[in-house]
Amino acid sequence: MALSEDPTDTTSSLPSGDSSERRGRVRLRRAALMGAPAFAIASTLVVLTAQGALAAQFAISGMPFTVTADTLQGTGFGQFGGLDNMPEGSPNAGDTGGQVLVIITAIREAELTNLCQSVELGGTFLHITAGNKGAPVKASGLTTDSTEISGKVAAFDNIEIGGDASTFDKPPVKGPLGVFGQQADTVTIKNVRQTNYATTATRFTLPDLHMSFSSRGC
Repeated sequence: MALSEDPTDTTSSLPSGDSSERRGRVRLRRAALMGAPAFAIASTLVVLTAQGALAAQFAISGMPFTVTADTLQGTGFGQFGGLDNMPEGSPNAGDTGGQVLVIITAIREAELTNLCQSVELGGTFLHITAGNKGAPVKASGLTTDSTEISGKVAAFDNIEIGGDASTFDKPPVKGPLGVFGQQADTVTIKNVRQTNYATTATRFTLPDLHMSFSSRGC
């Protein structure tokens, strides 16, 4: 008894060359569909970065460093939460999974007097000072990723607390959609101290820079 032919099956009537061409087109369509999500994610990141919705990101070392200053003054202030990531397999990951929850502080224009930065390197400290002889350290587009921030006095002009960080227009970068944050026209902090995992700036000027190894940190 002969099997009835499927009227919708046209592949059997195609010459072998046409069948190979059709299979090739199917594979190309599948490859395009698989690549679409990655392309969409990359395109979104490019757009968000261009719009200032994301700060420039890099893999952190996972080694915290201390920053202190007698005074920090800034215009265009914003603050919101974020995650910093270490490279896969980083020896500094510990039990963090390679991620650190941080407070991102963004300042459009900042000045710091008597800046000190130190990082511990196996029992000794890499110690950096600047802006301690009358000329302040200046930074444009400054962002710091901190786990702890303290100061003797903090003052803000026209502060807004509890806003969605993605809507901010005062700091140099916006935060993610739906993330709690605060922004202000100006900020002044006396005796500021930060534990940081990352710092970025579009421009950083450090007068009277001095770098050395020391037995003590900042």
